Amino acid sequence: METKLERIADKSAQESRPIFTSLYHLLNEELLLQCHKELDGKKAVGIDEMTKEEYSRNLEENIRNLVERLRNKAYKPKPSLRVYIPKANGKKRPLGIAAYEDKIVQSGLKKILEAVYGPKFQENMYGFRPNRSCHMAIKALCTSIIRKRINYVVDADIKGFFDHMSHEWTLKFVGYYIQDPNLLNLIKKYLKAGVLEDGKYQTNEAGSAQGNIISPVLANIYMHHVLVLWYKKYFEKQGIGESFLVVYADDYLAGFEEKSEAERYYEEMQKRLGKYGLEIETSKSRLLEFGRYAKERRKRRGKGKPETFDFLGFTFYCGETQAGKFCVKAKTSGKRMRTKLKETEEWLKKNRTKPLKELMPALNRKLTGHYRYYGITYNIHALVKYHYYITKMLYRWMNRRSQKRSYNWEGFKQMLEYYPLAYPKRYYNLYA
Repeated sequence: METKLERIADKSAQESRPIFTSLYHLLNEELLLQCHKELDGKKAVGIDEMTKEEYSRNLEENIRNLVERLRNKAYKPKPSLRVYIPKANGKKRPLGIAAYEDKIVQSGLKKILEAVYGPKFQENMYGFRPNRSCHMAIKALCTSIIRKRINYVVDADIKGFFDHMSHEWTLKFVGYYIQDPNLLNLIKKYLKAGVLEDGKYQTNEAGSAQGNIISPVLANIYMHHVLVLWYKKYFEKQGIGESFLVVYADDYLAGFEEKSEAERYYEEMQKRLGKYGLEIETSKSRLLEFGRYAKERRKRRGKGKPETFDFLGFTFYCGETQAGKFCVKAKTSGKRMRTKLKETEEWLKKNRTKPLKELMPALNRKLTGHYRYYGITYNIHALVKYHYYITKMLYRWMNRRSQKRSYNWEGFKQMLEYYPLAYPKRYYNLYA
């Protein structure tokens, strides 16, 4: 199966407009069994409440039955279970949790779509792609501003991207290379499957439930056609001056040398998105002066420091190296810092009565996860600050384990000698 997918990827890479008319048969027992093995059994369950462990008890028969239904076109995806998770701005993000069998089929579809579209995605697309990460997107952003003559940045935010992806356009974009009616019909079934929220079924007229396995690759295909190829043709190749675009799923940022070009992009980008059922959140979108000469120019006009912008959980600002040269620096965004601290406090409140030999390793795993993401060049100060707040928080909740005060500060420090808190360090060098 891996060989077949590699052949598809090779064909896609070598031909300018490859057409695939027969892919549906790849959803066979071999591929779906592999997808089952790769799924995380600890993930939340969908409306069927089926777990990986339960499905495995009669695995061969279950997979055989699933393939038979797919071949007979009798397979019908179940609605996704709607849940909400908190966002950094205090609002809640809607997620869809698919039934377990749907997760298996979506995983297979994802592999096929990635084999076809992976070679066609542009280098500036970093979200949900193999061997790519948000750190690579951040590095590309910083190096583009430093190495190119970038003076203006357009920071735009699409309003509810996953909820407003047009089904019609999604299928047209997928169908640009894939002309297998059976596979397209299966994708259409997923898009139309709907969601179950508070026991009530809701149909989907637009969008692809965020949280479903297939949604990220569909989002990449959508952005590839709507924004990335459009930018490449009209701004990278035909534009005035230097520019760049960095895309991470529905998050993207563009930079320009000329203000007129930045203004043209900002205006035409909104029209382009509108054509495909999308719009930007105007309260979160703007054009700002940023780059090597921003500080000097704003000073001449009697204005303050250069403006900053947020991207992928970081706040970016104009800075200097120790040698006095211009560089782009990033720190943990204030919103993300507050959200993480609030989440950790809730976790400590819930788990404060656990034995220290269980509590402290679990807390350190959370800290290390935070450091691994935010531990980039020039952000050590924010990590030390985070460590300080967590230490104070731990001290407070350790003294609420019972009605009697458990620790004074000296006793708490002695406890930390036996169970030390993970200390921050840099994990990713943006300028290596």
